Amino acid sequence: MRTNIVIDDELMNEALKSTGLKTKREVVELGFTTLVRLKNRNRSKRSKESSNGKATLTP
Repeated sequence: MRTNIVIDDELMNEALKSTGLKTKREVVELGFTTLVRLKNRNRSKRSKESSNGKATLTP
């Protein structure tokens, strides 16, 4: 999917430098992938905790 977005230049430059990635596209894709994995892991963790009888907090 082709999309145009406005991204803070300083944030993008910091992300490029800290990851060693070569393109803005790589940075954006890594960011999305990381976000999805983190959310899925948190969702899975909450599900396991509730099945173990532990109280869970949802944002």
